[in-house]
Amino acid sequence: MPNLIPDSAERFSKFAEFYDRVRPSPPEELADLLRQWSGVADPAVVDIGCGTGLSATIWPEVTGVEPSPEMRAVAARRGIHVVDGTAEKTGLPDDCADIVTVSHALHWFDAALAFPEIARIMRPGAVLAAFDFDWPPAVDPEVDAAYRAFEAAHTTLEAERGLRPGFAPKSEHVARLRQSGLFRHVNEVCLHMKETGGAARFVDFAASQGGVVALLEQGVSEDVLGLTRLREVAERRMAGGRTWWWTCRARLAVR
Repeated sequence: MPNLIPDSAERFSKFAEFYDRVRPSPPEELADLLRQWSGVADPAVVDIGCGTGLSATIWPEVTGVEPSPEMRAVAARRGIHVVDGTAEKTGLPDDCADIVTVSHALHWFDAALAFPEIARIMRPGAVLAAFDFDWPPAVDPEVDAAYRAFEAAHTTLEAERGLRPGFAPKSEHVARLRQSGLFRHVNEVCLHMKETGGAARFVDFAASQGGVVALLEQGVSEDVLGLTRLREVAERRMAGGRTWWWTCRARLAVR
């Protein structure tokens, strides 16, 4: 079967509005941490791969970099200044950022090109924060088990149909940043956040992945994907809404 994997911009452009509605924003404490690490109270912030701007909501002012026109349109409606660019070619000037953030996107980057480009726009002492939420949020053991079964089903099908991206595992982010030789200090910090949500959003959140959307477009049923089972369990265990316990894993690199 030919390789059907689109690039990251194309992969998520088809459902920008849906993505924006169900994905979480980062914890407010992340902004406090990054101000402290950078030593700048009013930092110039660049958010690379900003998507719909959810990851920029913790900042009063930010420059977003995003290759997808659909994603940029949503971010612009949110009031974010967003430019057409990529991690490998941001189009931004040298030494323009005190803080650079990358949310759920570092694994898509060509590290050989992106890391030097990110370092170029960072001022001396600036901080890069590449962060992801651990999936899924902790809600309930039965919901978690149903999610894990869904995850196993869709990742297997993606691989079988040539839809599984070949990016580096997120567990290697810290090592790759250190090995680049571009940053004087790299570490990983975990922050925690609570939300309240119901079954419908939990299932939509599970379905808001590029590979899942692609499989559904190819006609794979929700039963086969495990979404039907996940919905049944979530509706039974999350009636009326439950607390979602998130872990935000941030890899910090200082220029």
